[in-house]
Amino acid sequence: MPLLFITLNYTQQLYKIKMSLELIILIVGAITAVIAFIFQQRKYESLQYRYMETDSQRRELGVMLERERLAFEEKLRYMENMHRQFSDQFKALSADALKMNNQSFLQLAKESLGAFHQHAQTDLTHRQKSIQEMIQPLHTTLKDVDVKIQELEKSRVGAYEGLKQHLSSMLESQKALQTETSNLVKALRAPTVRGQWGEMQLRRVVEMAGMLSHCDFMEQVNVVGEERRYRPDMVVNLPGGKKIVVDAKAPLSAYLDALDAPDEEQKKEFVKQHARQIRQHIKQLSSKSYWDQLGLQPAPEFVVLFLPGEVFFSAALEQDPGLIEAGVEEKVILATPTTLIALLRAVAFGWRQEKMTENAQEISRIGKELYKRLSDMGDHFSKLGRNIHGVVDAYNQSVGTLEKRVLVSARRLKDLDVVSQSEEMADIVVIEKTVRDLNSPEFYTNKTEDDLKDNS
Repeated sequence: MPLLFITLNYTQQLYKIKMSLELIILIVGAITAVIAFIFQQRKYESLQYRYMETDSQRRELGVMLERERLAFEEKLRYMENMHRQFSDQFKALSADALKMNNQSFLQLAKESLGAFHQHAQTDLTHRQKSIQEMIQPLHTTLKDVDVKIQELEKSRVGAYEGLKQHLSSMLESQKALQTETSNLVKALRAPTVRGQWGEMQLRRVVEMAGMLSHCDFMEQVNVVGEERRYRPDMVVNLPGGKKIVVDAKAPLSAYLDALDAPDEEQKKEFVKQHARQIRQHIKQLSSKSYWDQLGLQPAPEFVVLFLPGEVFFSAALEQDPGLIEAGVEEKVILATPTTLIALLRAVAFGWRQEKMTENAQEISRIGKELYKRLSDMGDHFSKLGRNIHGVVDAYNQSVGTLEKRVLVSARRLKDLDVVSQSEEMADIVVIEKTVRDLNSPEFYTNKTEDDLKDNS
């Protein structure tokens, strides 16, 4: 009965320690998830705002282009109407004496207006094609930005869903580990089997943490020291090229002897021996100085000692409460499956943040490229405005020639009473409107000071 009471009391203590560790891990995971959610939410809102602002600029440019096209077509219609008016007026002059003058005037007007119409039509077609070529890269860039934002959102949602699933998987796996421990005690008596079991537990922990792609096991890693080669059981790769060494060769023979001890005194003695073996192994690991060895630099100045079960750590800690402090002084961190999963999950979170940072940098690059293309489009619009100025100047010069050389002779016919006083000739209006200059600084990023003076 005393033995049963002590066993129950010992089991309750182990259970309390286990529950405390699980509660700490859950709290750490929850805080990490909240911080990550706030960070990603701010990043997502910033990218969404930039996308909306870019799309608004694209729509404004489309509206501006359509407005210019409509204005140009209106001018063409005005010129065609004016041409018809000239033809109707000169056809009304039926006098034989004015026949040659009529034909000469109509021919001049037809040639002048025809050349202007042909030039305007060709210029409009060329401008529409050029603007379409400029808008196509803008459309492609906006599409790339949208794809990157969707990928970032999927990565953010997947990260939190994955964290939730891994926490649930961690709790279920912990229960399964407790059940399997009792079945493995006999097999663990053999050192070879014990070593293989420790490596298998280490690999399962890495799989549960989702870190297989960032961990190298002993068959993949050889470290060359000053005196001999080292072969760590596992190396965890960190963002930035750093590495953490994990050793899984923890001594367990004394603890297994304690399980078969015939009485409580011998069991306690074996557990004390187990704690001494752990402390001795900590010193041996520290003396290897993995962080200074060629092939593992740069690396944090500590090594992780993996204990393949919570019970091995709790038993040693009960007999030697200063074991954790001793490990820290020797630059050796003791880790059970639960704490190692938490460590690996934190490293996995760092890798996801690294990936998100790369995506954010790619989005920044696309934004800069979009800004440059908008600036180039501003150059083309400026050239279009100068060409429109040239068309207006050519039209006004044609009107001046018409008034000074042709209409003067036609008005003399009225003075000679050749035509009726009621038949007035319509005045030809000079176009005085000018094209609005582009004053936004975004359109002049790549321009020199002389170009800006020419535009003004």
